[in-house]
Formats: sequence, C-alpha cells, structure tokens
Amino acid sequence: MGIQEDKKTTKEIAENIRKARESKGWTQEELAKKAGVDGNSLAKIERGESRPKGLTLVKIIKALGVKSTDILPI
Repeated sequence: MGIQEDKKTTKEIAENIRKARESKGWTQEELAKKAGVDGNSLAKIERGESRPKGLTLVKIIKALGVKSTDILPI
C-alpha cells in the first residue's frame, strides 16, 4: 500500500467512526468512555491524524455497536 492509499484509508476510517458516533448523538468524550480509550487518542483518530491499532479499533467498533465493515473501507 502506498503512502497516498494509506492516508486515504486512515481518513476513511476516521470519517466512518465520526459518522457512526454522530448518528448516535454521542460526543467524542462519550464514545471514548464507552470504548475505554483515551479521549485525546480518539480525537486524533477522528481527525485522521492517527490510525487506530487493532485492539483500539475493536473497542471503538464494539462501543458503537456497528459492524467492522461499517468502519473499515472495503
């Protein structure tokens, strides 16, 4: 995967997490608490500045109650 593709994928994940969170009417702080992740880390993930590691991503997906395919680009 090239650098451009990697950045695009990170941005897509970020956008999908943000949209799923907003559809529930949750703040970033609420999602971070429900997922058991650091609020600053979640903010960076949603801005596309950081790609969530495996366990963090699983926690976020479970907290949101969505399928991984709703978050991860296909």
